Amino acid sequence: MKVTVVGCTHAGTFAIKQILAEHPDAEVTVYERNDVISFLSCGIALYLGGKVADPQGLFYSSPKELAGLGANVQMNHNVLNIDPEKKTVTVEDLNTHEQTTQDYDKLVMTSGSWPIVPKIPGIDNAKVKLCKNWAHAQTLIEEAKSAKHITVIGAGYIGAELAEAYSTTGHEVTLIDAMDRVMPKYFDSEFTDVIEQDYRDNHVQLALGETVESFDDNAAGRLTIKTDHGSYDTDLAILCIGFRPNTDLLKGKVDMAKNGAIITDDYMRSSNPDIFAAGDSAAVHYNPTHQNAYIPLATNAVRQGILVGKNLVKPTVKYMGTQSSSGLELYGRTIVSTGLTLASAKQQGINAEQVIVKDNYRPEFMPTTTPVLMSLVYSPDTRRILGGALMSKYDVSQSANTLSVCIQNDNTIDDLAMVDMLFQPNFDRPFNYLNIVAQAAQAQADKLTSVD
Repeated sequence: MKVTVVGCTHAGTFAIKQILAEHPDAEVTVYERNDVISFLSCGIALYLGGKVADPQGLFYSSPKELAGLGANVQMNHNVLNIDPEKKTVTVEDLNTHEQTTQDYDKLVMTSGSWPIVPKIPGIDNAKVKLCKNWAHAQTLIEEAKSAKHITVIGAGYIGAELAEAYSTTGHEVTLIDAMDRVMPKYFDSEFTDVIEQDYRDNHVQLALGETVESFDDNAAGRLTIKTDHGSYDTDLAILCIGFRPNTDLLKGKVDMAKNGAIITDDYMRSSNPDIFAAGDSAAVHYNPTHQNAYIPLATNAVRQGILVGKNLVKPTVKYMGTQSSSGLELYGRTIVSTGLTLASAKQQGINAEQVIVKDNYRPEFMPTTTPVLMSLVYSPDTRRILGGALMSKYDVSQSANTLSVCIQNDNTIDDLAMVDMLFQPNFDRPFNYLNIVAQAAQAQADKLTSVD
């Protein structure tokens, strides 16, 4: 069995390992147009901010490891065409520019994603950089050495982390976003108000609710960024406004979402049963809505990659779907979320309610305790948990995982309100703070029912 893998970051790496573990006799060839694999791009901000001293730790595999497992690893090779009818791929060696055509029995599309680059005048200016792969990280490290002022465009997770990282390395920082809040996709204003004040306290200039209209070199040799509200002079601009799937090779050949994400069944098969997709090139099965969605996260990629290997020959293990659980740490504050926000639920026509509660994570009689801000989104009709978020100086990251399991298993606010959790004053109260937020949701839901 000949297996061709297109692209090798997270999904590709795990797919190759699982395929060879399940089918050691398979002829697996991987084409990767870069010179590295398995780069954890979520660690770029940590690297740029100096929290990660050795960037090699951001790689968890290598071409040598995959070759040792039996894969034919072709680095610096770009796939030019895929013919599903003939079951062939045409590939260019980027070093020699030689083109070859190879056949396959099964194709694995793990070609990842690429930053969205809108058609803004001057966006091709050399001072405007992207932040996605290892080459970008190296460029940003080098460029930052001579930059006094850095502007980050896009206040999603990556932009938020970059702005914090550069504010701690002696740079002047401006954070621009067309939305009027940072990370509005993940957090409500009660959370983002706190985050934005943290930025201001650390001298980050926020330019929220502003749309970039142009980039121009100025007389001082710097870059002027013009928005619909003003202009900003900077030494370096980093574009972080989102990603799109790298799936043009299969456009019109398999079913896709509007943005180009490949739609798969429960076994990671595309509409062509011999073509699998995983990672940023594929849509995910989003459990809070039971619909397909595009959520490019490494967690999704590694799980989907493993499932490709398990289901390559016959459907064996179903995809459990995702809750889009994610988190970050900014200025010592843990900020995590999973599932739907109230706003995103409303946007999708889902009847939802929300409670927001602030309480200490452990009893006040302890020498110290720390408040936790929590939100819980639920259906007032079924009482099913749809999403949640937490923020604290205390590490509440694993509580997002608990909520994720609740969403995965269709648990209700009633389940969470009374589920057994340990009590010990060093760690929490007789009722864990997740019990407490669920009990607040119960009270709200009961009141809504009585009014109806």
